[in-house]
Amino acid sequence: MTKTSGSDEELERYISQAEAARIRGVSKQAIADLIKRGRLSSVAVAGRTVVLRTEVEDFVPKPTVGRPPKKNADEKTVKRVRAKK
Repeated sequence: MTKTSGSDEELERYISQAEAARIRGVSKQAIADLIKRGRLSSVAVAGRTVVLRTEVEDFVPKPTVGRPPKKNADEKTVKRVRAKK
């Protein structure tokens, strides 16, 4: 049985960007972008960038801003028919 030091236990809380991408169902580039924008914190370990597993699991994306998507043609037709009555 091996004994782990406190720093080893601390490192076990971190995961690679690739693992974070698998957990979130996004690309590695998306995780790198979140790190770059400061939405996820990261640490460099042995030349590799790692992130906290809990941050990745608890991450809530911001709602998108901008124009809402266009309504489909069926919804427009129903509104026009109702307006004529």
